[in-house]
Amino acid sequence: MENKTEAFVLKIYIGSTDQVNQTLLYEYLVFQAKKKGIAGATVTKGIMGFGASSMIHSYKFWEISEKVPVIIELVDEEAKLREFYKTIRISLENMKYGCLVTFSKAEVVLYRSGTKRMMDF
Repeated sequence: MENKTEAFVLKIYIGSTDQVNQTLLYEYLVFQAKKKGIAGATVTKGIMGFGASSMIHSYKFWEISEKVPVIIELVDEEAKLREFYKTIRISLENMKYGCLVTFSKAEVVLYRSGTKRMMDF
């Protein structure tokens, strides 16, 4: 993605314990986005929320299984994100506990790669 003023954001709302083929869904989606050349992906873990099931999930330090909301945000050009969504759609539609996917326009004010530092030994 070049420095343009217009980009799009694909947001996927899932649970932190959702899986596809014994892999955490959010990891699977980020790795697939990287393979497809999507400009950027971020996974954000929530502390509390509910979705279509109306079941409230929250983080409690004494709970063993930590099922909390997770949002995967992907940013790129509209056509690339729509094409990517087509490749993951079936996996999302087959999620046992459901999910939510949104698509919106965003204004990019800066898209810049940083420099990689090598470790000095």
